[in-house]
Amino acid sequence: MVEYGVATAHSSEDTARAPAVGPTASLDVPYDEMLTARGLVRPHYAALDARIATLAAADMAERQRVLERYFLLQGITFTVYGGESSTERIIPTDLLPRIIPAEEWATIETGLTQRLKALNMFLADIYGEQQILMDGVVPRELVLSAPSYRREMQNLFVPHQAYANVCGSDLIRQTDGAFAVLEDNLRVPSGVSYMLANREASRRTFPGTFRAANVRAIDRYPDLLLATLKSMAADWRPNPQVALLTPGVYNSAYYEHAYLARLMGCPLVEGRDLVVHDNMVYMRTTTGLRRIDVIYRRVDDDFIDPLTFRRDSGLGVAGLFNAYRAGNVVICNAPGTGVADDKAVYAYVPAIIRYYLGEDAILPNIETYLCREAAQLSHVLANLDKLVVKAVGASGGYGMLIGPHASKQERADFGEAIKADPDNYIAQPTIQLSTAPCLVDGAIEPRHVDLRPFILSGEKIVVTPGALTRVALRKGSLVVNSSQGGGSKDTWVLADGKEAQP
Repeated sequence: MVEYGVATAHSSEDTARAPAVGPTASLDVPYDEMLTARGLVRPHYAALDARIATLAAADMAERQRVLERYFLLQGITFTVYGGESSTERIIPTDLLPRIIPAEEWATIETGLTQRLKALNMFLADIYGEQQILMDGVVPRELVLSAPSYRREMQNLFVPHQAYANVCGSDLIRQTDGAFAVLEDNLRVPSGVSYMLANREASRRTFPGTFRAANVRAIDRYPDLLLATLKSMAADWRPNPQVALLTPGVYNSAYYEHAYLARLMGCPLVEGRDLVVHDNMVYMRTTTGLRRIDVIYRRVDDDFIDPLTFRRDSGLGVAGLFNAYRAGNVVICNAPGTGVADDKAVYAYVPAIIRYYLGEDAILPNIETYLCREAAQLSHVLANLDKLVVKAVGASGGYGMLIGPHASKQERADFGEAIKADPDNYIAQPTIQLSTAPCLVDGAIEPRHVDLRPFILSGEKIVVTPGALTRVALRKGSLVVNSSQGGGSKDTWVLADGKEAQP
């Protein structure tokens, strides 16, 4: 059985023990994905545990090297800016998969479908009649003053009311084992290419265990993504032409853009490759102009059209938004979707679900304090050493304070920033992310993880039966973002309630 701090197990028997680092009955200790509070291997991890027990430390190290070589040869890279170097590197990847049983995934799938359906209805409402604002369910000023709210989207028709066509919601497992939503990513969510690449690497590192585990396939994601994008234009153009708009090779996620475009069989374009004429969007090719019907944009709102948004943008296409308003092209995700994943709006998502669907949220939120409220601001300022504070418009792990891990001076400086602009901050209790076994320096150790499933929304909503598990590779760290030194691992979602067999 796998023991933390040991490269391989001594036995595959399911016997109780006291792990060096692992769960206890206390709710202050993070949930362990592999081990129960008594130190027993959970049934869905039994086959992986049995396989690891047969491997020597050198075997595990060699499998890790094979995985890293695969990523390197495939060009699977990520760029972290602001460090010692901004050169491309492979995303740190752990070879031990995270395993989720079918019954748990069923709850996740139903909850995410419910959540995205309600958020799309919310976006259609606030860019339409704004009934939810008039009814006072969500404060009007909170929405209309949000940096990501786009007045230009008002009364603009979006097919199927699908504003967020690709969503990557971040889930965490709480200390009692239940999943909750930490945040929604509706603008230009990234990471799906690493989910797909991790699966290919996982098949190579544990081929026999993978085949026997009855893992649900994720290979169809590119086809489902293409079908979703085409469904946004199916009513008015037969076999619509899709293009993926990228900021270019210097973007940190450029590998993902090129990877998805290749798998979908659609052109990868930059702003300079497109031109707008008579409110039609065309792509420049060696044989002339080709009309584009759907743009899967991986460029932020501010930069997609210098005539409508930032005038200094060289990444977008002049006139693109006018063509969008005229109904001659579809932009996915729709501009302005970011208002629904604003960290202050997040606090109201359970109420949004009840308002539009008449249902309680299947996946709960994390308790959230809005610094814009005077009483909650006082609580936050008095408890900075216990809370995580986030800027409402920031992402990628930036603009945040993890109070328990910050110095007294850092908390004092952040407190001044909050007092200067309280509307820009929310706070949450410090969450004990669950832990999963990882191979670290030749030994198996627990590391904190979260879960980013990907949901597609067009003519229908589809949840991919897999996810990107992000890992805080630094011991004790709770920050899993790749831009902040985190890594990833494959996620096995088991099918039909069957547990993996050794």
